[in-house]
Amino acid sequence: MEQATETIHAGPAAIRHVLLDALALPEWNEAFLDIDGPAEADLGTGYALRVRPGFAGELQYTVVEPDRIEITWQVPGFREVGTWTIAADSRVTHTFEQSGPLATVLRPAYRNIATIRLARLANRVRQLTHAA
Repeated sequence: MEQATETIHAGPAAIRHVLLDALALPEWNEAFLDIDGPAEADLGTGYALRVRPGFAGELQYTVVEPDRIEITWQVPGFREVGTWTIAADSRVTHTFEQSGPLATVLRPAYRNIATIRLARLANRVRQLTHAA
């Protein structure tokens, strides 16, 4: 399991907005090339997903709570369960677990990815709050 924590200087609502904008996830998560499905996060709905280097799969929101969002995505040979925990003080903890034969091969490439994802999330939140 990989884990990182960062304080994102925006309110929890702004952070949740970015995490729950399913169709915009590829704008800040480099692994995702394209996501197709409902514009707003729909718990349990399967979103069509394309990831680098072009694998097709599915993404689902499996938990949507005020302080916790869980996203599961998979492509052939790879499955990830990622959790984003959002504290009232805007501290965000991201954890993820990966499984499958492809995950075993890619494990070295995913070191520090939780930290990188948090930095990209913070940047996306900043972009949206400054644009508003």
